[in-house]
Order: sequence, then structure tokens, then C-alpha cells
Amino acid sequence: MNRTLKMAGCALMAGVALIWLGVWRTMPPNRLDEIALPDTWSGQTLARDGVSVALEVRSLAEDGVLREGGFADVRFRVTDSASGQPLSGVAPGAWLDPETVAADQAQGREHSCKSRVGVFLKSSIGARPLLDLNSYFLLVMDRDASVSVVDPSVSVGGITSTMARVALKQQPMDWVTPKDNKRVFISMPAAGEIAVVDSEQFKLVDSVPAGSNPVRVALQPDERLLWVGNNASKAEASGVTVIDTHSLKPLKHLATGGGHHEIAFSKDSRFAFVTNRDDGTLSIIDIASLTLSKQLKTGSHPLSVVYSPLSQAVYVADGKDGTVTVVDTASLDVRRVIKLKQGLGPMGFSTDGRFGIVLNTLENQASVIDAATDAMIHELDVSAEPYQVVFTKAYAYVRGLASAKVTMINLASLGEGRKPISQGFEAGPQAPRLAGDLPLASSLAVSRDDNAVFVVNPVDNTTYFYAEGMNAPMSGYPNRGQVARAAMVIDRSLREIEPGLYSARIKLPSAGRFDVAFLLNQPNIIHCFTALVEPDKTLDQHPGAPTVEFMLDQATATLGRPYTVRFRIVQGAQKAQRSGVKDVHVRYFRAPTSRAQEVAALDVGDGIYEAPVTLDQSGAWYLHVRAASLGARFDDKTFASVRVLPGDAH
Repeated sequence: MNRTLKMAGCALMAGVALIWLGVWRTMPPNRLDEIALPDTWSGQTLARDGVSVALEVRSLAEDGVLREGGFADVRFRVTDSASGQPLSGVAPGAWLDPETVAADQAQGREHSCKSRVGVFLKSSIGARPLLDLNSYFLLVMDRDASVSVVDPSVSVGGITSTMARVALKQQPMDWVTPKDNKRVFISMPAAGEIAVVDSEQFKLVDSVPAGSNPVRVALQPDERLLWVGNNASKAEASGVTVIDTHSLKPLKHLATGGGHHEIAFSKDSRFAFVTNRDDGTLSIIDIASLTLSKQLKTGSHPLSVVYSPLSQAVYVADGKDGTVTVVDTASLDVRRVIKLKQGLGPMGFSTDGRFGIVLNTLENQASVIDAATDAMIHELDVSAEPYQVVFTKAYAYVRGLASAKVTMINLASLGEGRKPISQGFEAGPQAPRLAGDLPLASSLAVSRDDNAVFVVNPVDNTTYFYAEGMNAPMSGYPNRGQVARAAMVIDRSLREIEPGLYSARIKLPSAGRFDVAFLLNQPNIIHCFTALVEPDKTLDQHPGAPTVEFMLDQATATLGRPYTVRFRIVQGAQKAQRSGVKDVHVRYFRAPTSRAQEVAALDVGDGIYEAPVTLDQSGAWYLHVRAASLGARFDDKTFASVRVLPGDAH
């Protein structure tokens, strides 16, 4: 469960105890220019029950002003009032919502603020805060050149809140995000580039050249460099491309060997370990100098490499030889070769580095290796044709290509001489292999609070949410208009960036006064600070966002007959016509199949565009208009529907 649900559970257990919680409100000056510090907004503090909380809202603007549409960091410093020592790990909750003057006057400010926090904790669809600083989002990798952004907290009657869709140059294959989740790096093999997505604003910010056929992407532990595996046909182009994550510039390409490449790192970011599938070797690269230090033979067909912080070694699984080669990261020599069975593939380690699980696709098994002894201690039956494994603190989740079932291995039950405990759940009606065309990115994504997973079933185009302790997934999120392939969780909640300092970055809403509600469970404190957001005086000069107005003669069409979609693109309150947009496309699909098609639209003048669409099946069709030049989120909430009737029913 996510942190919001945890807090909701605490609130329910407390019951009416919330009524007696103390609530205070601190009021800022009426204008930002009255504040002494121009680059921050500080001075709002609370001291109660031995705890001190100080709020700082720091604008990212050059002039330090909190201005609508800009970005700001909301920071709470929580300390012990007596000693001044920071209070770490207290997991506060926070929300930003417009002031409710009428409610404050009717109920009193204390009760008004307390009531709203109680509502926020329940995650009610109809009464959500303007900004939830405890939220997270789900990124879904689509089969086409796009990524969908889903708000998992909104799902009513099977309709998912798809917040945005990020258009890419080419079809994505793999992705990775830093610990702060502020960016996502996405490989696009057909483009020869890495897409860089700003996951705070959900927009594409750059596409970086990444060598020939870039597939696997990996961040070294200090996140300074991004490593890209190049599955090139030519020997000199096959290897890895190294990209600086700050400048987003390629630094070097290293030819390591032929075939597909998997990548792992030593904990100190000193060495990178790259497998070369066709050559049967492991390349060891010195990261400081970006030079090849050593080339080791690790079998005929190495398929995965993974690092264990406990044993300080990397483990290379070979599919053809059925071995796991253990390489010491200090000596860079082979420490041991563990003989298993042919068919080995992906491998992963529990977060503490103790247990490694290597999947065997041919045997439908998972072998468990104890890093303390570098020995195989268990062989377990798992989902048919296992091909992906991820870990929470308590479980390993194994996904099979030939089964809809996800196997869960209880990590606490593992150990020499012990009997492992495994269970499973169905994630959709059919096996993933029936969908075909799967990416390298995982269809399993661990939840923010490390006790649940999201599982994409590409056949029914749905992402399922499973919480540990349940018998079946709790909910499913259909990906309407796209074809889901993989998932990633983007955490937007308050993060403890240093002991006792909890921070979240927000996009400032329209100008006005806002409550910044703060919740602490132990001790129980609810407090409402107040924030001022200044108007952006330059907004009057902006023409406004472009929008789509559909001009459909009728909402029905006849099967087998041509159908042309007409629409107008206008901008601003005056609805100025936008002609001459060169990259306008109509994207359309029939519900519920969600297999989308796309066709270019023709500019016919006066802001009007036309596009012929092929509505070749009866049923309800949905139409969306896109134009990358107008922004990745260009009017993504406007759509039209056309019902196609059989030829004799029109």
C-alpha cells in the first residue's frame, strides 16, 4: 500500500480521536515583498508536544518569487523542540488546497482544517486536494512511441485517470529513473537515441544520441553516468555508450564484444560489468578512466549479470552452460562457478544482497543462491517460462511468459535446510506471450512503499495492483487508446532529503492564498500553514493553450463507407485560428480493443483540418488529435466518439 493508504488506516484506527487533535494556523504577510529573504519563504513554525515544524516554500524562479505556473520546493524541517535534533523517518503527510474562507468562518479555522485533512486521508474521488504531496504516479510504457501517465488514486467504474501521454520519437525498449524520480531515461533502438523525460512535468526534454541499436539502460550507483547497451551487428559498434546525466552528452563508446549486453556495477561506482552474449565474455570497465580493464570468459552464452552488496561480487548467469560465474569486485577474478541447469536467464538479488534468484525458462524453475556461501540452496517451481523477477523487502515476484500467474517467493522462508514458501496470484486472464512484441523493460513495478506491485498484462492491456497479504489483485488500470507493455512508479511524496528535512517539488497553482496542511502521526499533529502565490503578470501576453474543436457532421457512420474527421484548432479566449501546423495527426481506436491507429491530417485553411479514417468494424470509435509541435500534452483531454453501424442499420 502507498503511504497515503497507510495514513488512512491510522486515521480509521484512531476513529473519533481526530476530533480532539489540536490544529493551528500561521498566517504569512500579505505580500511577498514584505519578506526579508527574497529567495525563500520562511518564518512559519509550529511547536507542540515536543516537536518543532518549520515550513519553507522555496521558489525555483531566479527572483525567488512564488509565482503561478512556476515551480517550488515545499520543505518541512521537523526537529525535537528541546534538543533541536532532527526527527528522521517520521513520514509526514502534506496537502495544498485553496483557502476555504466560508468553511473557516462557519466551523472555525481549527475544525475546518482538521475536517479537510480527514477527507484527504480517505482519498475521496470527489474531494481531492489541489496538490497531494503524498502522491505517486504510474508510468506505462506503450507499444507505440509513447508513455502514458496514470494517477492510480483515481479509478472509478473501470475508467482510469490518464493524466498525460508523452510522445517519443520511436518505440521504447527499456527505461531507468534516478532515485529522486525526476527524470526517466528511455532507450529507442530504432532512433539510436535515449529519450529524456522530465517526470515532474511529464514532458520530453531531450533525445540523446546513444550509438547503434541502444537497448539496455542502467544508471551507476552514484547516478553520474548512464550506461547504454548497444546491440549492434558490427563488432566495432557493439558494446556500451556512456552518457553524462548532467550535461546529457555522450562521453564515450566502448566496443566490448558481440551480442546483447547486460550491465551491473560495483557499489562504489568504480567498475562497470558488461556481458557480451555472442562472445561469451564479461567486460570489466574502469569507470574513472572509461577504459577496459579486463575481459573474462564466463560461459558460452551469458544472459544476465547482477551485483550483490553482501558478497561484493557480480554473478553472471549463462543460459547455454547452465552456470553462474561469481566474480569478486575487489580482485576482478572469478571466485567460483556454480553449476546449475541449462536454460538460465534473468537473475536478481534481494535488496539486502543475501539471496539471488536466477530463472530457468526451460525448466520453469527458479534457483536460489545464498550470497553468504555462493551456493545454490533451493530449486523452486514457478510460473511457466519465467522471464522477469523483482523484489520487495518481503517477497520475490516472478513473471512467466506462458502463464498469467505471478509467483511470490517468501524471502523470510529461504535458507539452507529450510522449506521455502511460495504462492501466487493471477494478473489478468491470459499469458503475456500471447501479446507478442514485448520490450526489455519489466512488466512488474514495485510500489512506493515496497509492499505491493503493479503488474502489466499486455494481452488485456491492463495494469493490476497487488498488495501483499491479499488473495488477488485489488484493482486494475486499463490503458485506453494505447497498448501497455511495462510499468514504472514515479514517487511524488515528501522525501527525507537529509535527517529531519522533508521536501517535495510542486508546480505552483493559479494565484491566490492556499492552505498547506501538515500531518504527523506520532505525536498526532495537524497544522495548517498558509501560502501566497503571486499572479504572473505576463500571462496576459500569452495567447493561451491551443485546443481542438471537432466538427463532425454526425456521430454515426456506416460500416464500409469512407469517413472524414474534420476539426478546428483554436487558441486562447478569442479562439484564434491555428493554421499551418505541419504535424497534426488523428489517433483513433475502437473500444474496447484499444488497438490504436494514426493518420496525418490535412490543413484545409481557417484553422480547419481533415483526416480520412478507416472505421472498419462496427462499434464505438474514439478520436484524439495530436501535434508534437504544440506540446506533448496538447489538448489530451478532448476527444470525439463515432458509432459505426452495420451497413443495413444506418
